[in-house]
Amino acid sequence: MGSHHNGIVESDRGGATDPAALQLLRQVFGYPFFRGDQSAVIDHLLAGGDALVLMPTGGGKSLCFQIPALLRPGLAVVVSPLIALMRDQVAALRQLGIAAAALHSNLAPGEAGEVMRQVDEGLLNLLYVSPERLLLPYTLEWLIRKPVALLAIDEAHCVSQWGHDFRGEYLGLGILGERFPGVPRVALTATADPPTRLEILKRLDLEHARVFVGGFDRPNIRYRITIKKQPQEQLLDFLRTEHGGNAGIVYRLSRTSVEETAAWLNKRGIQALPYHAGMEGGVRQRHQDRFLSEDGVVMVATIAFGMGIDKPDVRFVAHLDLPKSIESYYQETGRAGRDGLPADAFMTYGMEDVVKLRRFIDGSPASEEFKRIEHHKLEALLGLCESVTCRRQILLHHLGESQEEGGGECGNCDTCLEPVPTWDGTEEARMALSCIYRTGQRFGVNHLVDVLRGQETERVQQYQHHKLQVFGMGGSRSVASWRSVFRQLVARGLVKVDLVGFGGLALAECCRPVLRGEQTVLLRLDPDDVSVPGKRRQARQQGGASIKSEGGLLQALKATRNQLAKEQQVPPFVIFHDTTLQEMVERLPDSLWAMERVHGVGARKLARYGEIFLQVLRTGKPWTP
Repeated sequence: MGSHHNGIVESDRGGATDPAALQLLRQVFGYPFFRGDQSAVIDHLLAGGDALVLMPTGGGKSLCFQIPALLRPGLAVVVSPLIALMRDQVAALRQLGIAAAALHSNLAPGEAGEVMRQVDEGLLNLLYVSPERLLLPYTLEWLIRKPVALLAIDEAHCVSQWGHDFRGEYLGLGILGERFPGVPRVALTATADPPTRLEILKRLDLEHARVFVGGFDRPNIRYRITIKKQPQEQLLDFLRTEHGGNAGIVYRLSRTSVEETAAWLNKRGIQALPYHAGMEGGVRQRHQDRFLSEDGVVMVATIAFGMGIDKPDVRFVAHLDLPKSIESYYQETGRAGRDGLPADAFMTYGMEDVVKLRRFIDGSPASEEFKRIEHHKLEALLGLCESVTCRRQILLHHLGESQEEGGGECGNCDTCLEPVPTWDGTEEARMALSCIYRTGQRFGVNHLVDVLRGQETERVQQYQHHKLQVFGMGGSRSVASWRSVFRQLVARGLVKVDLVGFGGLALAECCRPVLRGEQTVLLRLDPDDVSVPGKRRQARQQGGASIKSEGGLLQALKATRNQLAKEQQVPPFVIFHDTTLQEMVERLPDSLWAMERVHGVGARKLARYGEIFLQVLRTGKPWTP
């Protein structure tokens, strides 16, 4: 908690906070104090300044503009890229008694007219609008005549052409400063490495804005990356061992693999739904609504799904294919554990993923500069996968966050919990590099492994490779071991993947010292069996706080919340988050006064739901209307 000096309250990060802002935080939103940079951002916006705000998912970015929106005179306009995100945020604000609405392309003319009437009559505090709708000349001219309190641009990384989720319609938002002079603007995102931040500032004409960079660390997420063997079986083992009945997201690279994995999981008793851009829009929307409103649904999706999904109780995010970059990985895994409770990021990857993604990059119509940057990002991601050191430190360093003093280990990723054994692979690396060179630098891993292990396959004989000096030189090592050697050489940049043909390997210039025996190569020792459920269960117990087992009382509170949400046609977390219900179980409030002190119970929700949830706490049974 902060300290008090002459009526001014300092948050945990030291920013002085207007008492009215703190009062709103407590009475309307039900939170006892500000976190991180929230208070400093709010003070800056209240004073009329512009800002770029970077905070991790679940870090409370929305409060940074919602509270100034309520304290500054006029209408706050919030630019958001997704209708689902607007819909959920508007529903959540209305639950708090805040007048909010959204303006987007899915509204019927009559609905849009009603929203505009409310704006004209000064009845709204916040208006959420899509960028393409805002930039219509009619919309801009209409809003310019209104008293606009502030302009918030959410998911601001969408403006970056080098980012992981570029949206062309964001490029026009740079004119807002010119069209709304004197109105404070704030751009917000959870993911932006240093170059992306500079591009956001430039494209949104915010070069003079103050930049607030909150910590990117999500300590409640456990990162785990493993070699792809049988990815669906590995996923099933992970789910059955650690996440039975939990909500989660599984990412696949292609639409076909999404459909196949969802069907495969359903056959094995796991409630899974597919989601990708090729599906009929109504079906896709129904699947998203079920994921948001039902407990324990697993969404199997391409990256078309996720941004704007405000569901706080996603307990895991699994990647069965390599994502495109560290930024993409951070953004997608950040959808887990928004409520602050323990969550998992699980990923399988293999050499075939690398070849596929490099083909995507080289086959795109983008500029050579863009392709070069995309290749660099993929190499950085490979480095994360093959690392023998703390994964969290690599993630944070890549995002421009300095590492903690002396903090080499996070204690909540696989390489920290079970340190990776290494071995001196110098000789094997030299054999592998020599094999690539002597076979002409155009063959893929499978053929190279056959040559090294002395397998006289039809292809080996066809190219006379059984006559090479390297033939059979590595016969004592298994196929899996040699594949690991080649994969790690690619990850370290010693070997390049040639994409003109069929993923053939070629030598990189920097491999010369290794070939000459001047450089030692330490490789990670991949275990034969990457799934060891017993170890994982033990590791989760050692990892600190765990999710409390769901007793009858918590289940009764959840059932009550679900009933209320169903009646109002809103997602259950809009009523109360899981963390709020768990705190009710722990504190057992026996009066409205005590209930008001539960995290997330503001005045409006206390008036609407206080007696209902007190009844459940007294009886231990779900509420019935």
